[in-house]
Amino acid sequence: MAKLFEPFTLNQFTVKNRIMMSPMCQYSVWDEDGKPSEWHYVHYISRAVGGAGLIIMEMTDVDPNGRITVRDLGLWSDDQISAFQRIIDQVHGYGAKIGVQIAHAGRKTESLELQPVAPSPIAFSERYRVPQELTISDIHRLVDQFGQAAKRAVQAGADVVEIHGAHGYLVHQFMSPLSNHRTDEYQDPVRFGTEVIQAVKSNLPQGMPLIMRLSATDYVEEGYSFADLEKMAEVFQKHGVDMFDVSSGGNAPLVPNTFPGYQVPYAAKLRERLKVPVIAVGMLETPELAESVLQQGQADLIAIARGMLRNPYWANTAAMALGGTIQVPQEYDRAFPREFVQRPSKVLV
Repeated sequence: MAKLFEPFTLNQFTVKNRIMMSPMCQYSVWDEDGKPSEWHYVHYISRAVGGAGLIIMEMTDVDPNGRITVRDLGLWSDDQISAFQRIIDQVHGYGAKIGVQIAHAGRKTESLELQPVAPSPIAFSERYRVPQELTISDIHRLVDQFGQAAKRAVQAGADVVEIHGAHGYLVHQFMSPLSNHRTDEYQDPVRFGTEVIQAVKSNLPQGMPLIMRLSATDYVEEGYSFADLEKMAEVFQKHGVDMFDVSSGGNAPLVPNTFPGYQVPYAAKLRERLKVPVIAVGMLETPELAESVLQQGQADLIAIARGMLRNPYWANTAAMALGGTIQVPQEYDRAFPREFVQRPSKVLV
């Protein structure tokens, strides 16, 4: 059997295959209240029907002022839990596991109704506003909000939680000398991140993995290098991160040279150095390439992003190409070779 379709176990968490739907913002909250809409309901459940083993819901903000736009998801209130639970229960009914990525946009807030904040008053680019510098008490409040958002994700039924420490958002902003010019204790690039990790971890049940998405490099000399990132990731691992989701960039207004698999070496090196499970991402939507990354021991899970936007059934399409297990509801049986089909138990909630 193709390795892409082997189960993966971490702590007390097991996912049926190595395919993860990468978190991707949809900007589709209807009432600006942070609650998932009907769009999100269809969006995520269709990927569960399509065979994904793990789905990570898009950037979900811990504070209403921490959104990129007012149409982003949020878990800053107990009132939002039931809307997440409705989606999570249905995803489980089609045999997939699901997590929530919790985050704060920091200086990359775009909606004019929201006030950008950051470690230091440095704008991301000329297109963005200068953020307000966070006070120590602001930082302590935000750390607690990350922990409370994780608690709500658990109450909604999430299988895992992912901290967004990449792509130029708040945790990443503290990590990078591009955006952190503080002179107090939070000039330490890992202090805010480790406090967030501890707050989140304290609200997760025993055995639930904590994932952290990291940018492997800032791609500019004024930022951090991959060697710097390795040292920071080692600290984060010691404080409770069980798995790293390895992306890159996002804290400087530039677009790196991209090609299929361009971020895989970073994931592979981090995996080798820290002996930690990693998720590889970045234009890996060719099934053969995704399989090769796993076969070479460069990653433990493969995150599919735009490829899964184009094709909600990417996982089952890959199974047809590689001879893996296809898991679909009875209504779709006729579209797939019978010898590869395993029907999930269908639970309507």
